[in-house]
Amino acid sequence: MSRFPIRSFLHLKVTATVGLCIGLGGMHAARAQYAGQISSIVVDARTGAVLSQQDPDLRRYPASLTKLMTLYLTFKAVRTGQVMLDAAMPVSVHAASMEPSKLGLRPGSSLTVEQAVLALVTKSANDAACALGEFLGGGDETRFAAMMTREAGRLGMYDTVFRNASGLPNPEQMTSARDLATLARHLIVDYGEYYHYFAVPGFYFHGHAVPNHDPMLGAYPGADGLKTGYTDEAGHNLVTSAVRENVRLIGVVMGAKSNGRRNTTMAELLDASFQAEGVAPADLHPLVLARAQAAHAAWGRRGAQGTTSLASARLHATRPMEVAEAPGIPASYTRIRRGHGMVVHVHPAPVRAHVHLVSMGHVAHTTHKARS
Repeated sequence: MSRFPIRSFLHLKVTATVGLCIGLGGMHAARAQYAGQISSIVVDARTGAVLSQQDPDLRRYPASLTKLMTLYLTFKAVRTGQVMLDAAMPVSVHAASMEPSKLGLRPGSSLTVEQAVLALVTKSANDAACALGEFLGGGDETRFAAMMTREAGRLGMYDTVFRNASGLPNPEQMTSARDLATLARHLIVDYGEYYHYFAVPGFYFHGHAVPNHDPMLGAYPGADGLKTGYTDEAGHNLVTSAVRENVRLIGVVMGAKSNGRRNTTMAELLDASFQAEGVAPADLHPLVLARAQAAHAAWGRRGAQGTTSLASARLHATRPMEVAEAPGIPASYTRIRRGHGMVVHVHPAPVRAHVHLVSMGHVAHTTHKARS
């Protein structure tokens, strides 16, 4: 008997075995097979067209990119009136026990839904994510994780399974770069009125500044969200959306060996994809990232002493030096919450900023005017 059929049979047997293990949620093998191997994808947010991809369907650990689905379901609950942004959520012993990154919530305390949203998009706080999951899951994070998985299936994220709301390590929690691009696109398309949260430079929680640690904000021209993620098992992950000349792209990079490699890969992929879409490249200054980080630090030292503050706007990034000098993100308006839900709009001077909201068929332009 020739050796070719035997080799073919063995190959099929191994492939089937690996597929079965992954299908059953056995993600222990994923670390050995995929560690340090990048998965990536870039899509046009308006059309969904894939502009770039590298192993986008490998099942990977999402790490804190999990919180994108937690936020998606939160925005859905707010939109439908199931919860209010100023609703107080209790902090359980389980939520308070989550590993860092965290706000340091204490059992028996509370925080609002909006504070939890801000904690997720800035600090990627695991205790806030768990509290939010328990609140939306009727007191049970496991029930909420099942809701997350069902929603993933509804959105067409067929390689995704969730087991918690935060992304802390779980061998059965998995996703793919393609699925995360799908989720990011739905966040922008389905709940565009809440997308501004991803661009906040930071917020204040009980008098303490919590800056946003998304490295693309203020550093990559046009970037205005979404999320970072890291665990030892997952590597360094990033989902970014950026808009230039009415073209919005969504990029996903998973499994990078370092933050620097992750950020550089994302910038290169977005640059190439913008160019493929006919958008002229933006000149990057070598000090952009450093100055953006310094601006974030300065923001953290000088803000108002409210309970929660946040800002939202499209990033005007035709010139990178403008981005670098800005305090994180140029604000179209700032909301400061005090007391029982009172909202005050403040800004040094009336400013107009265009927020690009992308639907499945077109790009809508919304103008917000700040009020002093």
